[in-house]
Amino acid sequence: MHAQNAAVGSAPDTLVSGADPRPSATRPHHRRRWLGLLVLAVLCALALAASMLVGSRFVAPADVLHFLVHPDPDDAVSQTIWFSRVPRTVLVLVAGAALGVAGALMQAVTRNPMTDPGILGVNAGASLAVVVGLAFFGVTDISQYMWWSFAGAMITSVLVFVIGNTGTARGNPVRMTLSGVALGAVLSGFTSAVLLSNSEMLQRLRGWSAGTTASQPLDATLAIVPVIAAGLAIALLSSRSLDVLSLGEASAVAMGAHPQRIRLVALVAIALLAGGATAAAGPIGFLGLLAPHLARMIVGPHQGWIMAYSVLIAPAVMGFADVLGRVITAGEVPVGIVTAFIGAPVLIYMVRRYRVSEV
Repeated sequence: MHAQNAAVGSAPDTLVSGADPRPSATRPHHRRRWLGLLVLAVLCALALAASMLVGSRFVAPADVLHFLVHPDPDDAVSQTIWFSRVPRTVLVLVAGAALGVAGALMQAVTRNPMTDPGILGVNAGASLAVVVGLAFFGVTDISQYMWWSFAGAMITSVLVFVIGNTGTARGNPVRMTLSGVALGAVLSGFTSAVLLSNSEMLQRLRGWSAGTTASQPLDATLAIVPVIAAGLAIALLSSRSLDVLSLGEASAVAMGAHPQRIRLVALVAIALLAGGATAAAGPIGFLGLLAPHLARMIVGPHQGWIMAYSVLIAPAVMGFADVLGRVITAGEVPVGIVTAFIGAPVLIYMVRRYRVSEV
């Protein structure tokens, strides 16, 4: 009897003291996650440094540091740094983080590790909206057409979820993926039709339509930063709700969650992130597929950690891909094409690894 009272009395003491009942099982794992985050931060910093140093001409690190602090409008190296390398590097960081977290959100909401904003047609919808705004409504500045990009991403996201959640197989991840692929193909076809019918617009958007970091000045990239930051904040604040949703809709409802509300909030974040990144850099695919998948392999099914890892993995991959595109040929290969070469084998691997029943 005394032993039972002692056992009962010890439980509140443990809770009050904040002691971990399983320190050996949880704390080392927690430390490994933080260590992995530090390693990724270093890799991301290396990718951004390479973006500043490497291009059509190599710039010495000492020159980069000097002209970052002391810009010289009469020096060619200073002009290269401030009008080419800095805008591209900032865009790599902003667009990469946005696409990585947007992919993590998309995979969490669909409960499908083989989706991202590109595969589900969200990038295609954003691209079509931008092209329509530029071609028919006289939109010229990114501060104007980024709202078209957000609207296109949001409408496409809603259509994919509506199509994928109607009928007898509602919520089936394979059906939702196929719906997104089909819708994305249709929207891409419309985009190509608009561009091909307007030779001036085609010439202007030729690089952007392939996904590039060379198309925007620094001011244009900074214009989307507040919206991207809002999308990242919404995504991170939604991580606990998405963890509940990952248990299944019935379990989520039983725990007091509101699945439709969670999906709606996630859709808003996806539209902000994918729309902003597409407005600035064009439709860049596979980053949203690769980053969350690698993060999940490292940290497991915890949405907060997946997003934290994705926000570093995606810019690192995009940065190295952009540098590779600059040096791989005499000209320059847009980063969207390089990421496609990287991401397509990953998608094939994932399709072979995951059975339909596991998706």
